[in-house]
Amino acid sequence: MKITFDFEKPLAELQQQIEKVKQVEEKNNLDMSATVAELQEKFETTQKEIYANLTGWQKVQISRHPERPYTLQYIELMCDDFIELHGDRTVGDDKAIVGGFGTINGQTVMIIGHQKGKNTKERQYRNFGMPNPEGYRKALRLMKMAEKFNKPVITLIDTPGAFPGLEAEERGQGEAIARNLLEMSVLKVPIICVIIGEGASGGALGIGIGDKVMMLENSWYSVISPENCSTILWKTWENKERAAEVLKLTSTEMLKNKLIDGIIKEPLGGAHQDPVAMASTLKKQLLKDLKTLKEKNIDEVVNERIEKFCSMGVVIED
Repeated sequence: MKITFDFEKPLAELQQQIEKVKQVEEKNNLDMSATVAELQEKFETTQKEIYANLTGWQKVQISRHPERPYTLQYIELMCDDFIELHGDRTVGDDKAIVGGFGTINGQTVMIIGHQKGKNTKERQYRNFGMPNPEGYRKALRLMKMAEKFNKPVITLIDTPGAFPGLEAEERGQGEAIARNLLEMSVLKVPIICVIIGEGASGGALGIGIGDKVMMLENSWYSVISPENCSTILWKTWENKERAAEVLKLTSTEMLKNKLIDGIIKEPLGGAHQDPVAMASTLKKQLLKDLKTLKEKNIDEVVNERIEKFCSMGVVIED
């Protein structure tokens, strides 16, 4: 069953009308191509209007669409080959973060990303894309391996947050994320980070320090989710739409505030409408950024990375 959000209902209604006209045409052997064309034109116009004026909350909804491509699907569509590496060599293998060496157009890269799941069983297996400390330690181990072999790092971010369970805190969740921030800041290989869906809090930032930080058009990136923000400020989830606007979490707001380096356009209606086209667009952007970063001296790259993040949030008053 196709999932339709409230703001997409006019499109669903038009699609139903088109299907009904086609059925009448086929059943009664009539030529109704003019009516179909008219409805199709109206559908396309309405579609462009809706997706050109999405609110923050509507973009959050699209970013969570269950058919939206996740890390492993992008890897499958972009990479010539991929070897997944497992474990943090301390506790275990966190299934919420995947990573390994892959080749993109003949270039070897280390790809690391959050992984959710397409169904209930997969989501439970992947802990709904919420990593434990061993997930961040695995990610850091793979980044250090990439540094050893002088291979660039690509991270794909899509998480509702780091796992907040007691056992995660006991194993040092905060320390693991903080360690990644420190180590990624000075890692001596190029790092490209892309928010492909949800980018929530330290769970996202734990693999989000990069020379280029990009966002897909309908993704979001913030210190807290709209629902949790609403709960804290208004003691209810009912104000989640208002919270989404106040948080300025969309890609356009993040770029305006100079917290990311660019926006990657999605197919009309979201990445889930055409994963192959989305992966192709992402691949082109990654290859472009890799080329630019490889042309620079690595010490210059690291210094620019540090300066970029140190300058965020700085306010100069007269």
